[in-house]
Amino acid sequence: MKIRLIVDSTTEIMPEYKDRVHVVPLTVFFGEKSYVDGVDIDHNTFYQKLIESDVLPTTSQPNPLDFAKEYEEAKKNNEACIVIALPAKLSGTYQSATIAAQDYDNVYVIDSGSVAIGTAILVELALRYIDQGLDVKTVVEKIEEEKKKVIIIALVDTLEYLHKGGRLSKSVTVAGAVLNIKPVLSVIDGNINAIGKAMGSKRGNNMLSQEIEKAGGVDFTKPVLLGYTGISNALLLKYIEDSRPLWENDLENLRYSTIGSVIGTHAGPGAIAVAFFKK
Repeated sequence: MKIRLIVDSTTEIMPEYKDRVHVVPLTVFFGEKSYVDGVDIDHNTFYQKLIESDVLPTTSQPNPLDFAKEYEEAKKNNEACIVIALPAKLSGTYQSATIAAQDYDNVYVIDSGSVAIGTAILVELALRYIDQGLDVKTVVEKIEEEKKKVIIIALVDTLEYLHKGGRLSKSVTVAGAVLNIKPVLSVIDGNINAIGKAMGSKRGNNMLSQEIEKAGGVDFTKPVLLGYTGISNALLLKYIEDSRPLWENDLENLRYSTIGSVIGTHAGPGAIAVAFFKK
């Protein structure tokens, strides 16, 4: 039986995989105005609006019917479904996919435990297993196990958006701006954690690399993906240069993607992130 792989629109699928993955979009709200993520609004437009807006945008999960449409198509084509969704701790997307699955056989919904580029590398690994000819239950079992090893570590360029989102006080935000403090965050098992802070981008880049090693190092036999928020990739390219010793013996080229609304809303433009499977 063929397998249909389904994700939500917060997953940063690389271009070479887009025709193999079915996407169910979230909705992004700027005030009263709504946009279908990835359809009515792309990443560049999102960040332009984010910079111009006085209030943070919000997102709304797909409803169960959005997932049911995909399941129905799969049923017509005699396909099994694997859904890899935003963590239940961060969104109701997983719940919507699960509710819709109750009316169908051969539909498996996985809480990714990650976001954006972290979910993307999990999807790439699932496609690798599918290409090996594994049956749907085996693929699901393997992904449920491997998702525990996915880590995102990110360096945030500005404290402004963490403050707007109510995660930092005004005084801490002002002091951070004066001292050029860059927070380092991790996303592990659906939790976003502050794991350190550095003064300036150079020290921040060094800390990012140190935290990758501290997490257990990178398993280079599995997908690795970098990402950035905002319109410019300049800070990411600087990080890639600064961290070259970390990658140069194991990867021919580092792939990277823009990161959209879920992380971008809280991190703001200028954040850089690394998603990998720990050893």
